[in-house]
Amino acid sequence: MQTMTSRAALPITAFACTLLIASCGDRAPRAARPVPESEVESATAKPGAAAPASPTATAPPRSFDRWLGQWIGVEGTFLRLAGGNGTYEVTIQDLDGPRTFSATAVDGKLQFERDGVRETLRETNGVETGMKWLAEKSNCLTIRPGEGFCRP
Repeated sequence: MQTMTSRAALPITAFACTLLIASCGDRAPRAARPVPESEVESATAKPGAAAPASPTATAPPRSFDRWLGQWIGVEGTFLRLAGGNGTYEVTIQDLDGPRTFSATAVDGKLQFERDGVRETLRETNGVETGMKWLAEKSNCLTIRPGEGFCRP
């Protein structure tokens, strides 16, 4: 008797599965009426709110003011960064004495010219300075491997 009940339920189950699968299939989306940009802007704008930034607008330049102050190198060397608000002076004390250079922000680094060579000052850790004496430091600035300065 159970076999007959199972056989009778089979066509109903197959029909229900077919409907379920058909309802989950891909459907073509309904065509939406294009909305002119002026309607979108007026519908989303809040009274007194500034217009949204254009896609071509650039982000404000990165501030290097948190780098201001003195950074310690090895054997009495240091780097001192002064200035602020986008205008910086880099003083480098090496074995030949201190020298000062004007620096500008370029691609997340400070750039300056020294002896006709464009140099960049970037944020690194001690290992990236390339100097074994600074390897365990974590807050450093590096000009190039072998010329780095860190904060304690």
